[in-house]
Amino acid sequence: MEWILGFAGIVLLVIGLIGQAFEMRKIRLSTTTAGEMGSPRIFTDKRNFKWYVVIGAGIVLWYIAERV
Repeated sequence: MEWILGFAGIVLLVIGLIGQAFEMRKIRLSTTTAGEMGSPRIFTDKRNFKWYVVIGAGIVLWYIAERV
C-alpha cells in the first residue's frame, strides 16, 4: 500500500465529512425555524457539492493506495 496516498485519502475524507457537517448545520439553521424539522433536500443544496468532491477525492485516493 502506498502509505502517502492512503494517508492523503483519509485526511481528505475526514476533512470532507467534518466540513460537510458544519455546512449542513449552517444550511439547516438558515432555512428552518425553531422546532421545525429539516428538509430532506438539504443534501442536494448547492453548498454541499464542494464537500462531496472532497469526500469523493479522498475515497478515490484511498482506493488507489490500496490497489498499488
